[in-house]
Amino acid sequence: QVQLVESGGGVVQPGGSLRLSCVASGRAFTSYAMGWFRQAPGKEREFVAAISWSGGGRQDYADSVKGRFTISRDDAKSTAYLQMNSLKPEDTAVYYCAARLGAYSVYAVTYDNWGQGTQVTVSS
Repeated sequence: QVQLVESGGGVVQPGGSLRLSCVASGRAFTSYAMGWFRQAPGKEREFVAAISWSGGGRQDYADSVKGRFTISRDDAKSTAYLQMNSLKPEDTAVYYCAARLGAYSVYAVTYDNWGQGTQVTVSS
């Protein structure tokens, strides 16, 4: 098990940028693939981005964020990041990071470690 704590959310104007951080504590961070998901009011939780374990050699993105968002990890700091650029109002949601042993996944149900979420609001 790992404990995850997100930070970096806030209010930003359309076209702006934010960087979310997810700090992990507990078992070896390098063994975990990391994912970012989001949930807007009245909608189901949806996949945003994922990165493979240790070294982050592979990443995957939802079509809606490709070219705008970048997922990365710093294993020395046990931290995963989500750099969000060119933000749109439809990106408004609570963003969650998640961790799972083994290969990364785009399915929320396959992750068994979750953070508490951080609110991102894109509004003029």
